[in-house]
Amino acid sequence: MQDSLPSDVGNFHYGTGHPMKPHRLSVIHSLVLNYGLHKHMQIYRPYKASAHDMCRFLQRVTPQNIQAFTKHLSHFNVGDDCPVFHGLFDFCSMYTGASLEGAMKLNNNDCDIAINWSGGLHHAKKFEASGFCYVNDIVIGILELLKHHPRVLYIDIDVHHGDGVQEAFYLTDRVMTVSFHKYGNYFFPGTGDMYEIGAESGRYYSVNVPLKEGIDDQSYWMVFKPVISNVMEFYQPSAIVLQCGADSLANDRLGCFSLSTKGHGECVKFVKSLNVPTLVVGGGGYTLRNVARCWTYETSLLVDEHISDELPFTEYLEFFAPDFTLHPEVVTRSENANSRQYLEFITKFVYDNLKMCQHSPSVQMNDVPGDAFLKDEKVKEEEDPDVRISQELEDKMIEPKNEFFDGEKDQDKDEAMEN
Repeated sequence: MQDSLPSDVGNFHYGTGHPMKPHRLSVIHSLVLNYGLHKHMQIYRPYKASAHDMCRFLQRVTPQNIQAFTKHLSHFNVGDDCPVFHGLFDFCSMYTGASLEGAMKLNNNDCDIAINWSGGLHHAKKFEASGFCYVNDIVIGILELLKHHPRVLYIDIDVHHGDGVQEAFYLTDRVMTVSFHKYGNYFFPGTGDMYEIGAESGRYYSVNVPLKEGIDDQSYWMVFKPVISNVMEFYQPSAIVLQCGADSLANDRLGCFSLSTKGHGECVKFVKSLNVPTLVVGGGGYTLRNVARCWTYETSLLVDEHISDELPFTEYLEFFAPDFTLHPEVVTRSENANSRQYLEFITKFVYDNLKMCQHSPSVQMNDVPGDAFLKDEKVKEEEDPDVRISQELEDKMIEPKNEFFDGEKDQDKDEAMEN
């Protein structure tokens, strides 16, 4: 298990009033640490993606010189939804580099699950930003996985359609994209109809599950489990990328589904049970406290650790008032518009299309390309000779299940008790 969440990626700001809040990553980081989940996985300070890995335009444009790039802004769809903010290039290089390194760790069998909650920006296209997303770290991660894996499965449980990833692999059978999302009534991004099934070599390898507003845990599970089970049977991927957008939770600022954190987590638990190397990334999620709850809970599922429903004390505890719990009661804003007949129809439609696929398509033998970057390219901090175990080594230590010692003061009594 590996976690690649750069702790300072939460320090960026899209601008006043913008629904995307990178600060949510700082809150998740704090909860993971205070629940002690970091002890059950290896932590990496990830590689920062370069302009060569991403886009040279993002390296040049800043809030100060934005006037000189007016023509380019419309060309690359940079504006209201995707503003230019201070540190934009660094922000993109952090979340993209983390997904890229996570894919490399999976390729080299350094871990079986890699987590990057800062990634999952699935709307970005090859030539334009879209939907708060500038660089599609998922596509870059999948391209890295394809160097070693003949077939990669992409699963998207964000409330919005994963259009950027689907577009990137629409013409190939090397990647199957499966997206569960709200569709209709001009809901962003307006794509994701069930009849979008791929083209040319990729025909039948794009799977879309368009859902209506208000879907609850039971209805979502009714369609998620059979669709993914059928996909695994027909496609047999050797690696999975799971996008865990938390805007599909109830009462999200931009979403319209009614999933609980436990219902959302059931999807993650099921994908984990498939025992396939998996890159887990974040995505949407615009009610900060619910995103933090959800991804912290899903981290615990991925490391097989039970955590208390009562939130630990952190510097962000007041965010979770008044209940201060991990699984608050779900209050739905809209009725479930997804009938049983509708969900059964979609499941059957997907199954019929999967039967048209070539069963687990093979790949012609080729020389395996090298990794995206060499280990020497990562900037390393100088080790302090006065410290016995460096922070980097400590981050890579996984606490065994039978470890009961907790820190240097494990046996020390409270001073007040002694007096």
